[in-house]
Amino acid sequence: MADAIDYRKFYHLEEYLLGEVGPRFRTSGIIRPIDMFMIFIWKANRAKTKIRDNLKKRANGNFGDAVTKIAAALSATKDRKERLAILMRDWGLRLPVASAILTVLYPTDFTVYDTRVCKMLGLDYRPWLAFSENSWIEYEHYRKTVCSNTPPGLTLRNRDKYLWGKSLWTDAKAAVR
Repeated sequence: MADAIDYRKFYHLEEYLLGEVGPRFRTSGIIRPIDMFMIFIWKANRAKTKIRDNLKKRANGNFGDAVTKIAAALSATKDRKERLAILMRDWGLRLPVASAILTVLYPTDFTVYDTRVCKMLGLDYRPWLAFSENSWIEYEHYRKTVCSNTPPGLTLRNRDKYLWGKSLWTDAKAAVR
């Protein structure tokens, strides 16, 4: 007997997250716990259970409750800065993971804060541990720098992918010399 889920869609995890999870959240305000965990796998696979456990602690041991509260708080505000603050300040997420969540949920407003892209842009990578005015200013500078160093006409996510790919290509090219 075949399962009702077509598991092939998880093979290209980013396509699933941006094509199904984000749109579902934007129409319903709901993030399923499994989908939040999939975002952790996508951005920080090695730290996924640590991130989950941190959120569980903040929600009295229940990851599902944490995800529900996060979704409600993010849906309740339209302010980009406050959305980042909710994840970092209220839930203790570092900038790279917080930006990955927001990239899935709000792909026209956020891009993933990534060490490889920072290196490509000549920026210092600082995975801020807490939200502050300085972390917001640095993230905004990062976002604008991503946009100004990529070809015109690309979506914000494709700008990030362009720089990530360029970094990978540059590293691989240097390795085969």
